[in-house]
Amino acid sequence: MTDQTVQRPLRLLVVDDHEVVRQGLVALLDRRTGFEVVAQAGSVAEAIAAAARFEPDVVVMDVRLPDGSGIEACREIRATRPETRVVMLTSYPDEEAVLSAIIAGASGYLLKQVRGRDLVAALESVGRGDSLLDPAVTEKVLQRVRVAASGGASDELADLTAQERRILLLVAEGKTNKEIAGEVFLSDKTVKNYVSSILSKLNLQRRTQAAAFVAKHHLGEGN
Repeated sequence: MTDQTVQRPLRLLVVDDHEVVRQGLVALLDRRTGFEVVAQAGSVAEAIAAAARFEPDVVVMDVRLPDGSGIEACREIRATRPETRVVMLTSYPDEEAVLSAIIAGASGYLLKQVRGRDLVAALESVGRGDSLLDPAVTEKVLQRVRVAASGGASDELADLTAQERRILLLVAEGKTNKEIAGEVFLSDKTVKNYVSSILSKLNLQRRTQAAAFVAKHHLGEGN
């Protein structure tokens, strides 16, 4: 009698723009019992197309890709096929990247320095429907996700420093980073970092959305 408990291999899509790294991941995973690498990709566009064509169970996704962010690809893939799970690979732990990945629907994140057996175990876990997010480690991130889910603008604004609020208003006025730097007496690079932090805290993707946010919540110099 056939054993009905035997499951088909977990279908994987491996996404990384560095061919050597990608081929290494493919070689590592494809030879493991229970895994089948059905496709590989090196860009956001290729990842989205491959996910649609091959319908993988799990996508191993590099965060940084030549034509955009792996987080963008994750969001698109999950929107089209929610049953596909995505595990982000990153070179270093970054709270903002983790937050964006969670919001985009990723099941977790791993450092690229992860050992082979740990990567295998993590993908097996995600394949079973588990999450790699440890609340004890990512409590700050998860708290911000809960705030975002509640839609509480006041809570989001409370997360901004006085300097960030000032820069938010200048961004909403359409000023460039260079123009803002001149007004707040900071370097262009520092202003750029501030803007990235503000957009992340407000769960926005683009500067134009900041202007809409300010208008919607009637923010002004007195806020």
